[in-house]
Formats: sequence, structure tokens, C-alpha cells
Amino acid sequence: MTVSGVDATLPSVYIRASCAIPSSQTMAPPLLTLTDIHLTFGSTPLFTGADMAVHARERLCLVGRNGSGKSTLLKIAAGELEFDQGERFFQPGTTVRYLPQEPDFSAYATVMDYVEAGLEEADDPYRAQLLLQALGLTGEELTSNLSGGEARRAALVRTLAPEPDILLLDEPTNHLDLPAIEWLEKEIAGMRSAVVMISHDRRFLENLSRSTLWVDRGQSRLLEKSFAHFEDWRDTLLEQEQLDAHKLDRKIVREEHWVTHGVSGRRKRNMKRLGDLGKLRQQRADRLKPTGDVAISVVAGEASGKLVARVEKISKSYGDRVLVKDFSTRIARGDRLGLVGPNGIGKTTLVKMLTGQLPPDTGTVKPGANIEMLIVDQQRTALAADLTVKDALTGGGTDVVAIGDTRKHVMAYMKDFLFLPEQARTPVSRLSGGERGRLMLAMQLRHPSNLLVLDEPTNDLDLETLDLLQEMIADYRGTVIVVSHDRDFLDRVCTSIIAPQENGAWVEYAGGYSDMISQSGGGTRNGKISGATSAVSTGSKNHSTMLSPSPSSSSPPRSPPSSPRAASKLSFKDKHALQALPGEIEKLEGDIAKVNKALAEDGLFDRDAKRFGKLVRLLEKTQSELDQKEQRWLELEMLQEELEG
Repeated sequence: MTVSGVDATLPSVYIRASCAIPSSQTMAPPLLTLTDIHLTFGSTPLFTGADMAVHARERLCLVGRNGSGKSTLLKIAAGELEFDQGERFFQPGTTVRYLPQEPDFSAYATVMDYVEAGLEEADDPYRAQLLLQALGLTGEELTSNLSGGEARRAALVRTLAPEPDILLLDEPTNHLDLPAIEWLEKEIAGMRSAVVMISHDRRFLENLSRSTLWVDRGQSRLLEKSFAHFEDWRDTLLEQEQLDAHKLDRKIVREEHWVTHGVSGRRKRNMKRLGDLGKLRQQRADRLKPTGDVAISVVAGEASGKLVARVEKISKSYGDRVLVKDFSTRIARGDRLGLVGPNGIGKTTLVKMLTGQLPPDTGTVKPGANIEMLIVDQQRTALAADLTVKDALTGGGTDVVAIGDTRKHVMAYMKDFLFLPEQARTPVSRLSGGERGRLMLAMQLRHPSNLLVLDEPTNDLDLETLDLLQEMIADYRGTVIVVSHDRDFLDRVCTSIIAPQENGAWVEYAGGYSDMISQSGGGTRNGKISGATSAVSTGSKNHSTMLSPSPSSSSPPRSPPSSPRAASKLSFKDKHALQALPGEIEKLEGDIAKVNKALAEDGLFDRDAKRFGKLVRLLEKTQSELDQKEQRWLELEMLQEELEG
């Protein structure tokens, strides 16, 4: 392990030399670099050569599956965690501030004590006070009594106030409401600091990032574009990887056929080819497959009535504080309602009244027939810290999980949610935030329902799992009520949005979050939706069934080669090609090897530039022909596999 720079406690970051530096940064070296980082926990390697670079005023987002090592890489960059091998370098004089997922307030009595401890002599203390005020804090709050949202805002003030050269932000939007998220976006956009961020909030990443670093299977890959372009780019890479893996498998089959049927009397040639076959087999054995997807499904109960709830002028107050005033709506079977607004505005209270868990002070809520409600709450109260994964799923004392009317072995059910067998006896307290989120979904979604209430379901889930959760909601035959601060998630799943106005008033807008902003003429400010109050008529809602795609201007991912037209069997011509192509491919590979050998002669270009150019053109032509024949052979192999079963 190597640490370079003036102070070994400071972090650093870089992308390996093979990755190009963004064009806007070519004139200056990175402020922080991580090069060829290796890290192993126990017997499991987490990084096998990860790199990262942060240039001045960079906006870099780290993405990857839960457990891929994003937070660990950020901790290494911040100097919070040591690594086994590699180099960490930082430019002398670089200042860095790190926002962890779970800040430690134990050594500080008040928020102001905590914030001031993060300031250095040259930092402006008045900026910290201004940030506290902007985020609704006074600094006098006791750290022992902070809510999740207050703790996150206090940690943000401590991190942002010094205006460092580099900000390292791990899930900065967690526990923040929409006004705070929108404020944070504007604050970061106006800062001169370089920013490295990890977030599950797509809209946040799309609005702020200018480059994307994908942490995957121990490696890191750089896309010099914003997160809006990432998913198409990732899918293209994975498709190409799948094609390359299939080519490797078929090449091994071809070589194994030669070993069985084509061994000649030329011992030297045979031994070399057998050695090459061994290398191909080892290459396949060393190949790391992408992480699988969570098998999210919800057990549907019996269909509810067409009318899930009729709500007439309900109100709720606590003392002089009015949370809900004269709200009316009709919830029909199949609706997807989203509730938005600042923390503490009354979203949970309104949901409890809509679902019959809390009686209103005035007004009526008439529930529909045959309602089976399932609640997945953000506090994850069903997850006791000392409970093991297995006991959480089974209830203890058995190896079987009840999923509706069916039964499944706990190990198989754990695999559906990407838990390893050795995690069966892992206490909940030792799980990551993403793992706890998946465990909560696994526990709750196995119960039958036709009314699903999701309170902040996106917290700590990776982007791939969020996609699957959205698909599950789209396919769900019942009704969904979701409380969320994730704008992209609301756009994708909701048919209407209920948002707060002044003095306890709530208004319903057709469509998703972006539609609500368009209709209201503004965003969430001061605890309400600014702009006009263009409400959806509660008597005749026009719920548009929509799944808005996320912004993307990149070209669609390249599809795998299309198979020839389906038929009951291969044609004579295709059969002949399938038999002849391996020999033709082998010959072309030999020709390429000869040309490369000739080009490698010392002084060839100086001695005979004309011949050198001729060989280069021959190499290009032969390589192109080889690519075409390999592609055709792969198509025929895929077709034969399809026809055979």
C-alpha cells in the first residue's frame, strides 16, 4: 500500500492510466487519485484493481450494486479505511470533507458543537450558521434527540460549511425531504468544490453529475458523461460481455472437438494447442458474472371492490397545529397515489386516515369491500437488531418460509433477494442499509394484499433493485399508496400526487411528480407546493397510467446479433457453414499471426515503408473478415442451440 502527498491522513483518488481524462481537465492533474486498489475482507476480495480520479470542480457519481464497494471506495478516498495494495495520492494542500452514511454524534452535546468541530481556523463560522438556518436548524438541538432528517442536515452543514476542494458525499439525500433535496442540489451546483457522490436518487445524480464511475465486480469503469447516459452505456457493456462469454464458450467447444477428433502426428503443434485450450478454460473459470437481480414479487390477495376508499372533508389537528384540513378524494382499485411534502408536514397522518388506521377529527372515510392492506414502513420496525436473517424470514424454529399459500425453503428464498447462504445466521445489526431494505421487502411482500402502503421504499436500495420494485408496482393488481421523496420514482409509478398547501390543505394532481410541478407552476418550498392550485377533481379523476422514462440522450444499447429467421431445422447451407467456419476462422487467425510477426520485424518501416503499409492494410482486411466469420458462426451456434431446445 502506498500513500503519497504531504499528509498521509488525507484522501485521494484516480482512474487508471488507460482511462482518458475528461477534456475539460486535461491541463491539470487530478487533485486526488486512487490507483490499482486491492482490498479483501476475510477470504472475499472486494477490489481487485479499482481506480478513481477527482479533478478540480469535478462532478463524479459512484454507481454500482449494493455490496459492490461504493461506500468502501469513498472511505478509502477519505482516508477512513486502509487498503491492501495500490496507491492513494493527493495534491499538496488539497482540502477534503467526507459525509458518511451514519455520522457519529456521540462526542457532541449539541448540533453546533458537532458543526464547529468540523471547521478549521481559516473557515468562516458565519457560513455554518447560514447553512444551519437554511436547513431549518438552530444549532441548539441536542444530538441525542435528533431525528434521521435532522441528523442528515446537521452532517451536511458540517461537510459543506468549510467549502473544501473536494466533497465526498455518501447518500447525501437519505432522510431528506423534497425541499431539502432541491436546496442541496442548488447549493452544490453553486459551489466551486469538486464533488464525488453516491446516491440512489436518479434525479439528483442526473442534475448534478458530469461523469460516472461504475464500481462492478472489484473493478471501476469510467463514463465521461452524466448519470443520464449511464444505464444505456452499462447495458451495452453487459450485452457485449455476454456475447464475448458466449464466443469463449463456443471456442472451447471447438477446441475440445479438435482434441477428440483432430489430433495429428505433429506433437509440437498438438502440445501448443492443448496448452491454449487450457488457457481458454482458465479464462472461463476466472470470469466473474454480473450480480443477479432480486426476484421481487408480491402475493396478490383477492380483488378488492372497485372503490377502495371514499374520503369526504377529513381534518386532523394536534393542539393548534392543523395537519389536514377538509381533504376529499376517491381512491379506486388500481390507483397509484404518491404523497410528497416536507418531513413533519403530516404525510404519515394523512396516509393513516386514508387507510382507516387513524380516525379523522371531522369528516368521513368510507373503506371499500374486501381490503387486505400491507404496510412496508421506512423505520423497519419489524427488524430487531439481534434477529438473524433466517429468523426474520421464517419467524424462528423452522427452515420454511410461508409465501401466501405456498412454502419455500429459507435458503432458496434468501437467494431470491441476493442473500448468501452464509448470511442466514447474520444479525440484522450487521447488515448494510441496502441489505436491510431487501430483507424488509422479503419479509413483507410474502403476505397477500390488495392495498400496498409503501413508506419511503427507495431508501438504501440500489438502482437495479429500484427498477425491479417499479416493475413490481406496475404489475401489481391492487392499489398502491406510496410516500417518497424520490422524484424519479414518483414519476415512474404514480398516477396522481397528493401535495401540501398552506394551513393543512392538501391538493391532488394527476400524473407523477413532474406533472405536479408543471400543473402547480413551481416546486416544494416552505412546506408547500408553490404555484397555482390546479387540483384533480375528486369526483372524476383522470389517472394517466404512465411509466415516465428517465432522461437519456445517448443512443440505444447495441442489441445482440439477431438470429437467422426461425425455422424447424438448419438449412443445408447453414449446416455446411457451421462445419466449415471453424476451419476458416482458424486459418484466418493463423494469417493474422503471420502478418503480426512480419510487422514486428526490427526496422521494417524504415527499411521498406511500402511493404509495411501493405501489411497493415492486409491485417485490417483479414481482421475484418475474421470478425465477420466469427459473428456468422456465433449466430448459427445460437440458432442451433435454440432449435435443439
